[in-house]
Amino acid sequence: MTFLLSELAEHLGCELQGDDIRINGCNTLELAGADEISFLANPKYAARLNSTRAGAVVLAPEYRDMHSVCLITSNPYLDFAKIMRLFSAKEKEAPGISEFAFVHPEAHIEENSTIHPFVSIGPRAVVRSGSVIHSGTTLEQECHVGRDCRLYANVTLMHGTQLGDRVTLHSGVVLGSDGFGFAQSETGPEKVPQMGRVVVESDVEIGANSTVDRGTLGETRVGQGSKIDNQVQLGHNVTLGRNVIVVAQVGIAGSTTVEDNVVLAGQVGVSGHLTIGSGSRVGAKTGIHRNVKPGSELSGYPAMEHRDFLRFASIQPKLPEMYHRLKRLEAECDKLRAELERKETSK
Repeated sequence: MTFLLSELAEHLGCELQGDDIRINGCNTLELAGADEISFLANPKYAARLNSTRAGAVVLAPEYRDMHSVCLITSNPYLDFAKIMRLFSAKEKEAPGISEFAFVHPEAHIEENSTIHPFVSIGPRAVVRSGSVIHSGTTLEQECHVGRDCRLYANVTLMHGTQLGDRVTLHSGVVLGSDGFGFAQSETGPEKVPQMGRVVVESDVEIGANSTVDRGTLGETRVGQGSKIDNQVQLGHNVTLGRNVIVVAQVGIAGSTTVEDNVVLAGQVGVSGHLTIGSGSRVGAKTGIHRNVKPGSELSGYPAMEHRDFLRFASIQPKLPEMYHRLKRLEAECDKLRAELERKETSK
């Protein structure tokens, strides 16, 4: 698959500067060859434009003089991602149901869907047109998979799980497992039946080995356009809004609401029954134990304003030295106090 730069410029709606060469692929500034395109999004790598062998570069207007052949755009990273999608587009798989798949007679599989070997689809499950389900995946009873979804190997949808359109689930994802609900009794914890379901809206992507528990009652819901990284845990009755980004190893306890456009960086932990306001950004390894106002920027454990965290982080390495200075000052004060008491006594 190859493209002329003019074709890429028209696709992106950006400016072409230099020769209209043919591009055969994408690569980094260091590794790109004369028939490949690269990009510059981070200014700290601008010096690499002087040595790159890339045939063309996607970059911002202020760097246009640093390369003779380029596509000029206000958002190089986004537009380069669109170019990568063109080059990485997979050929459509031949639709059909493998003879080695199990499809319950009461399930409904629409035309143009692809069911790979060793898939198991339970009663009253629905798979809509254009969806692809890879080997080892299980859909239990009454699951619904929307149009043009892709479920990779060994995904599990427990009973009643609902997917919108264009949902991508990577290998090992489990949706609809029991929430961690137990009531204390005199004989120990007793399980609370988990009778709700999981609903994943359209254009969501969930990374490998992430889990979303079903609601105790009602729903656990992932809003449209949200992106979840690998090894994330969403507890029962959690609600993610639209376009939420959840990075690897985040854990969100039950009945918490994460509003639209929130970003949770890696290993963030969120307590239950909280609300994280829309547009908030939470730094890696932050522990959240209280409600968060919209637009907040938090870091640290426990969570604090990001500016306060930066001040705290700058002081923290100095704490041992400050501790020893304080002990010396205390000793000097004790010595002065004793000297004053001695003088008072001798009068």
